[in-house]
Amino acid sequence: MRVLILGSGAKDHAICWWFWQSNYLSELFIAPGNAATGRFATNLPSIDPCDPVEVYEACRENRIDFVFIGTEAPLFTGVVDYLNERGIATFGAPKKALKLEADRNFARAFTDRHNIPTPRRNLFENRQALERFLSRHRGEHFVLKSNSMAPSRIMLDSSDEAALLSFADRLFERGPVLLEEHVKGVHLTATVLVDNNGFFALPLTSDYMYSSEEDGLPTGGMGSVCPINMPQDTMKAIRETVIEPTIYAMKVEQLSYKGVLTISIIVNDENLPVVVDYHVRFNDPATQAMVGLVRNDIISLLAAMKEDRLADEELSLRDGSTVAVVVASENYPMDPVVGRKIDPISPILLFNTLCDLPLVFTGAVQGDDPANLVTSGGRCFTVVGHGRTIAEANRAAYEHLGLFRFEGAWSRADIGNAFMIQNEN
Repeated sequence: MRVLILGSGAKDHAICWWFWQSNYLSELFIAPGNAATGRFATNLPSIDPCDPVEVYEACRENRIDFVFIGTEAPLFTGVVDYLNERGIATFGAPKKALKLEADRNFARAFTDRHNIPTPRRNLFENRQALERFLSRHRGEHFVLKSNSMAPSRIMLDSSDEAALLSFADRLFERGPVLLEEHVKGVHLTATVLVDNNGFFALPLTSDYMYSSEEDGLPTGGMGSVCPINMPQDTMKAIRETVIEPTIYAMKVEQLSYKGVLTISIIVNDENLPVVVDYHVRFNDPATQAMVGLVRNDIISLLAAMKEDRLADEELSLRDGSTVAVVVASENYPMDPVVGRKIDPISPILLFNTLCDLPLVFTGAVQGDDPANLVTSGGRCFTVVGHGRTIAEANRAAYEHLGLFRFEGAWSRADIGNAFMIQNEN
């Protein structure tokens, strides 16, 4: 199979690496790609992945059999629909399904219609209405989000009325905002491949979404742990009260597609799952943590998806755990400093040459030479350690973070810590 992946971030690099291991791959392309994907794929740097015409022409020129879209931007410019109409097979959500992510109020109504647990919430069209509501609920803890899809899953979790209003001023520039009740518990990411008849569940992860252990600023994700093993009753509830009803509801409401659905879940103090968001694409850095464990051939999974038999596939995982840690630029997530020279990185490490080293997935980095790279955005590298336990995986990742050096580089120091005792017992 000749495959084209659309994207350039660490998540796309991880998906590229997963394809590269397939026994059924004949040639791999990525548009535009990044500094590391050229190790095992042909980068197409001149192709705009969000331009349906450019992507289609690239498919014709390179005789592409299948286009894989695991990131959000090309989905929202209609690339999937455009390619499908012209006979090119794709992995990704079409326009009809995008409202599950792009309109949170719709998604909440969707969960209500199908008795899927979700937080109580209110939608506000303007600051005045929000201010009146908060004045009647002073001291209560809320989560504030844009109703539309926002970069880096931006939100504020706070009981500070002034902070919520100040944060809302920025969100109102995009449209209405959603104010939800705060749900205390363990944050999980459930990632499922979907077709018209069922789903294939990838391992659960737990993502670290804030810039510091003391919450800090919301980011696109600073780390991830995989797999997360919850009590059996909780795992059953996630499947039976969240995943299965969602897949059924998508079919009933004619929202089914062939691609990936990511569900952000909080397992509350009663060990019950609550849906806090749907995403119609892979999440970052959950993807980077998962691919180091999944042994299933991705092209075999795509063949099952094409024939609507994903539900018949069985998940196969490498033993142990992974911990993914993101190395970010100075002042990320607010206004990351770019153009910083990165100290030379060994090609053996950068290109994932040795199996006993952590996996490295490259994100916001420019350059073709490992000795001459510069930062180009907020999240530059994801280092994924593997070990028998979460503690071992944590050590494997953090022992190598110092090899990714540039002025202002930083990362969270606690990825995986909350799960170590649980994992070791």
